[in-house]
Amino acid sequence: MCDQLLSRLESSINLFFSVQGHRMNLVMKTLTIVSSIFIPLTFIAGVYGMNFVNIPELNLQWGYFAVWGIMVFIFILMLFYFKKKKWF
Repeated sequence: MCDQLLSRLESSINLFFSVQGHRMNLVMKTLTIVSSIFIPLTFIAGVYGMNFVNIPELNLQWGYFAVWGIMVFIFILMLFYFKKKKWF
């Protein structure tokens, strides 16, 4: 009887750790997707946040909106790609 209880307890502990590991993997996957979306956008914002005089888009009338458009386009493209791969 004790051996059966020990076996069941070990199985329950293994199941608990397996479920806990699976939840952690889902959280890590979500964090990876979010960071992979925002890293390119942060790079673009960082480059345009520097005080350079010779960035060509700064002298254009629609340069500010063009950069925002590119950033939104990258965001939507990455969301579409992740949805297509069924990662989201």
